Amino acid sequence: MARNNFNDLLAFRAVAMERSFTRAAAQMGVSTSALSHAVRGLEERLNIRLLNRTTRTVVPTDAGERLLATVSALFDGVEAELARLGELRDKPSGTIRITTSAHAAKTILEPALRPLLAAYPDLTVELSADAGFIDIVAERFDAGVRLGETIAQDMIALRIGPDMRMAAAASPAYLAQHDAPLTPHDLSRHNCINLRFPTYGGLYAWEFEKDGRALNVRVEGQLIVNDTTLALQAAIDGIGICYVTDDQVLPLIAGGRLIRVLEDWCPPFPGYHLYYPSRRQHSSAFAVLIEALRYRG
Repeated sequence: MARNNFNDLLAFRAVAMERSFTRAAAQMGVSTSALSHAVRGLEERLNIRLLNRTTRTVVPTDAGERLLATVSALFDGVEAELARLGELRDKPSGTIRITTSAHAAKTILEPALRPLLAAYPDLTVELSADAGFIDIVAERFDAGVRLGETIAQDMIALRIGPDMRMAAAASPAYLAQHDAPLTPHDLSRHNCINLRFPTYGGLYAWEFEKDGRALNVRVEGQLIVNDTTLALQAAIDGIGICYVTDDQVLPLIAGGRLIRVLEDWCPPFPGYHLYYPSRRQHSSAFAVLIEALRYRG
């Protein structure tokens, strides 16, 4: 096969996976027109349409899906072998992609990565912050970070942080005008600051537990946000009650800006874990990452 055919296959693979000529061109470092020309040339040589194009989306045809599966398997194998050859060098190298929440990235990953990246200059770690759940295999991530109780059973999970607790809190000004809730049921009489998960679009049900009794509460309020820092600021401003991890509110409570409520309904739960497919063969880079993140508390 001519060399340009390999280039055209790489171009097709990038467009089909990104579902966009623009994003694929940026990824490959070429112009959109050059990428479009390469894919069109491949379709003409094969005499079959591989992509359905509209003004907004690019979707593989049935033939395109079949070719994508074959091409991806072949090139993935080549890339894996090249990565293994690179690991023959003394120091770990390459890129590790991790999907995580913004909170875990800030509190767990970034502090652990600072000395790791300083020690291994050939190592790159890409963090993708997302509030929802990601299929790390389908989205080509090496690993993910989520709470221990939410990880699928077919994954290997490594504890990387301590147990956590949730905290409901409101400003002194808000509680001066509203009686503090004594049970989660009392939240129905309060203005609660809701969180919407971007991936799924649904509102987060506040989870409580006391004496072995679990209770999920669908709260209501005038404000809905998709980030806990916004919920905290709204609570500080007296809009209502927020519900976030306690490490985010404890400094504000100590400073008198927030008051905690329903503390006896918020027991500890498993903290953050790194998870990855059980069939994964560890690279040297991934091995040093695991050791850097492993929780030793």
